[in-house]
Amino acid sequence: MNILLGKPVAEAILADLKEKISKEKSAPGLAVVLVGNDKASRIYVGLKEKKAKEIGMDFSLFQFPAQSREDEIILKIRGLNKDGRINGIIVQVPLPEKFDTQRIINEISPEKDVDGFHPESIDKFERGTEIFWPVFPKAIIALLESSQENVSGKNAVVVANSEKFGEVMKSALERKGLLVEYVLSKDISKGIEKIKNADIVVTAVGEPGIIDGGMLKGGAVVIDGGITEEKEKVLGDVDTESVRDIAGYVSPVPGGVGPVTIASLLENVYIAYKLQNK
Repeated sequence: MNILLGKPVAEAILADLKEKISKEKSAPGLAVVLVGNDKASRIYVGLKEKKAKEIGMDFSLFQFPAQSREDEIILKIRGLNKDGRINGIIVQVPLPEKFDTQRIINEISPEKDVDGFHPESIDKFERGTEIFWPVFPKAIIALLESSQENVSGKNAVVVANSEKFGEVMKSALERKGLLVEYVLSKDISKGIEKIKNADIVVTAVGEPGIIDGGMLKGGAVVIDGGITEEKEKVLGDVDTESVRDIAGYVSPVPGGVGPVTIASLLENVYIAYKLQNK
């Protein structure tokens, strides 16, 4: 089994961005809205800030306590939409339960929606008219391509916990010439045969061990985009030990999709910057 490490993929993207930004007249700007005190969210935001600053990108963090009103957050996003120094805006998820996450994300201008969560962004991506790719599928494709396997015409299955993500990931993989289906995690027992026939399996559920060796075709490429914290350990969806002698390639958790996601986000900010400064 070969390990698909995210760090070298991310470092190549970041090195390219650093060189490009060094030649610009001004720095691209990313704004992050963080609500509440979720420990994991704070860690992820810190990593984004660190990498942004390393490549010469401006980073602005706007923090709101969990007891804030939704309208306060929306007002801030509307202000950031109008701010010419800010080229990309993200809302760090998950938000505290009382908030309507989609309503808040919908306030981000599509041209600054660098995560790709806005309905207009998703619709454009599925029609092939996007400004930039949604970050998570973009990172998964970059990691898949790092295997240097010729995937065109091969079978892929996405294991997802929502139809929306399944459809977006299906579109992304189809762009690479793959034949794609998705299986919802709640129906995984019905989709075992599909998974067993897949040359590429992409999973992003957040349920440790939902994918094991008995479900895979020999030599399959497995991209694990799931992440769960249990007893201060970070776990993916794949039972690594059971797939060790079966899979051809597996991305680890942590250290796989995560670093590439951050690099892909910053790449989208740079793309947004260029489009907004034509």
